[in-house]
Amino acid sequence: MGEGCGNDAELMDYVSSINIACGYHAGDAVTMRRTVDTAIEKCVAIGAHPGYADRDGFGRTPMNLPASEVYKIVLDQINQLRDVCTAAGAKLGHVKPHGALYNQAAKDDELAAAIASAVRAVDENLTLFGLSGSAMIRIAHDLGLRTASEVFADRTYRPDGSLMPRTEPNALIHNIDTAVAQVVQMVRSGTVTAVSGKTIPIFADTICIHGDGENALDFAKAIWGNLRESGIDIRPF
Repeated sequence: MGEGCGNDAELMDYVSSINIACGYHAGDAVTMRRTVDTAIEKCVAIGAHPGYADRDGFGRTPMNLPASEVYKIVLDQINQLRDVCTAAGAKLGHVKPHGALYNQAAKDDELAAAIASAVRAVDENLTLFGLSGSAMIRIAHDLGLRTASEVFADRTYRPDGSLMPRTEPNALIHNIDTAVAQVVQMVRSGTVTAVSGKTIPIFADTICIHGDGENALDFAKAIWGNLRESGIDIRPF
């Protein structure tokens, strides 16, 4: 959230936690404060959403930065949002990297370590959200951080458990029923069906819906309602 998509307040009625852009791929100080204030009003958990300085590509352009630079940009972005939270009387509880940074760190131990180290340097009690089964979860756990394994309602999976790249035509899920079915499968059975048709194991602590998705609000309403009707409680991690 805080990415200028215009539906943040409505979405917060159907989620338990949010990831706020920290000014590099999107957002600015004013937007961060407005989003934090709304999160306080809606009683949702607040997380930082650091990404590459890539506004033209919305943070989704892969970059080849050294780990030391990744550490610095993640540290800076977390601190920016933490300062906003402090000024608003809110608590920063977690960090979820954004876009290309997230996807690269899911497979790159050095990048994952740079991100986890930056999180720990800000506050060792912060939770790091990362792709379920990824290097980011493993490395953060090794460094003593609390982690949340993340799965996706609106993305498809490859047979190795990674996300289908957005450059592929079937990377995004556009149908609400398909999104709901995937979430229920992941939560109830601990599996997901890859694009190949193969059923693979997956562990879910938290479910991501992209706020900039064309069906984000409809997805959130449908998933929230379905899980609650199924007796599955939704809480901040």
